[in-house]
Amino acid sequence: MAGCDILISGTGGFAARIAFDIAATARDPVAVVIAGRNAERLNWLRTAANARAALFGTKARFITHAIDLLAPEASDRLLAATAPRIVVQAASIQTSQVIAQSGNAWTRLVAEGGLSATAVFQALISSRMAAAITRSGRPVTLVNCSFPDVVNGMLRAMGHQVACGMGNVAILSNVFIGSQSTPAGAQIKVLAHYQNLAAWRRKPEDRQARPPRVWLDGKEVADVYDRFADIQLTPEPVIEISGASGVPMLLAMAAGGSWHGHVPGPNGLPGGYPVQLARGELKLDLPEGLAEAEAVAWNASFEESNGLVVRADGRVSFTGILADRIAAHVPDLRNGFAVRDLEPVCDILLGLRSRLEQS
Repeated sequence: MAGCDILISGTGGFAARIAFDIAATARDPVAVVIAGRNAERLNWLRTAANARAALFGTKARFITHAIDLLAPEASDRLLAATAPRIVVQAASIQTSQVIAQSGNAWTRLVAEGGLSATAVFQALISSRMAAAITRSGRPVTLVNCSFPDVVNGMLRAMGHQVACGMGNVAILSNVFIGSQSTPAGAQIKVLAHYQNLAAWRRKPEDRQARPPRVWLDGKEVADVYDRFADIQLTPEPVIEISGASGVPMLLAMAAGGSWHGHVPGPNGLPGGYPVQLARGELKLDLPEGLAEAEAVAWNASFEESNGLVVRADGRVSFTGILADRIAAHVPDLRNGFAVRDLEPVCDILLGLRSRLEQS
């Protein structure tokens, strides 16, 4: 293979949404490889994506590469075989559907302690891909779609580069700009952590958690819940928006163009921010008067209160209710773990998940 513009790692619903929307919207030629282990699923994704490209008359072309992403050195072999310029890592050993599931002790732990209970699982394949990119020495842009608000900070602490993620803050920025309360042509900037999403899955009268911060045409919205009361997300992951949200950015990256919008975890920062892409570099594009330190501290405060944080020394710690829930089952993790120990800690937590799913 001579190389590709974009490698999509994973074959689930999120990866499919990305591929299908690239197929429908690419204005310039773009070569995409979709990688995963399920041959039948790969065949369908290739067939459907190329059909969509034909339907919409775009210049996107899709092929597939069969590989077990969990196999030893799989990421290194995948990079060598496909030579991508951009890697979109959308594979995980933890389905995002857990947020809408119930019925066992593991889903209760996630519901009570928060989605960061799954962060180590979300980081496993992403950390392997990031390490493989580092080892390759090639200028490959990594877009990590697996829990980027939290995981991207773990990747940076491991010494790897990560451009950003997709979804989360971009879900909110796009539903807000599409709201009936937003004037046509208004410019929006949103500061939001993934934890801000939960409130929008509830009825308007039940939204009480700390809201995201939103600016319309440079002016901060005083009451975000009231202003956007018409917005309603589903209990399940809103892949129709989240998976699509990064596609214009990916196509701009592939074409060497410019773009502005919102992404989670830019350059490993916690939470989500407005950004701009220019000359191949992704930078924060904060509202006038908002300092970067303030924006980062605001986003970091969510996981500091409850979730998972990565310290400057590379130590990962559970916090708040989640710390209590994890420590009740695995006392050795009460004081956290070194980020370099991600894989053995993942094995421990996989054992815990397996036990709790049976009760």
